Amino acid sequence: RHAVRVVAFDPALREHFYRLNADWLRKYFYLEEIDHRVLSNPETELVAPGGEVLFALLGDAVIGTCALKYDSPGTYELTKMAVDERYHGLGIGRKLLQAAIDAFKARDGRVLFLESNRKLAPALRLYESMGFEHQPTLKADSHYSRSDVYMIWRDPDTVARKRRKQA
Repeated sequence: RHAVRVVAFDPALREHFYRLNADWLRKYFYLEEIDHRVLSNPETELVAPGGEVLFALLGDAVIGTCALKYDSPGTYELTKMAVDERYHGLGIGRKLLQAAIDAFKARDGRVLFLESNRKLAPALRLYESMGFEHQPTLKADSHYSRSDVYMIWRDPDTVARKRRKQA
């Protein structure tokens, strides 16, 4: 775990962004048109509008990825998170998620959301542990037919400060 490093997008890593995401999507769902478009063109779909694509590397092996997608001023989506199955349970997802949250904060983001599916229970537990809260309704303008979970990130430090003030 300690040897894993998270790096920003490099065109040489593009194929791994597609590979890692397509593998898990095919395992649990299927690739929707939006998936194919974003995975095939991360520079155009994610990086150029103001988002970021991150990769987890162990040595030279690309073992995970996730992205921060610009949605509107101050609003970003955590998306396209995937970790090679051989490395599940080692904290790689947590490391990627923290790097995405750090990138969100560096952009002075106000709202960070994600969409997921109930059958991805380990991923949902990770998101919850990192400060994402389930919303009572689905995202009204969702791009994904598979989405049945909508979560918004609340900075645990900010939440704790508010609770202390209220006490």
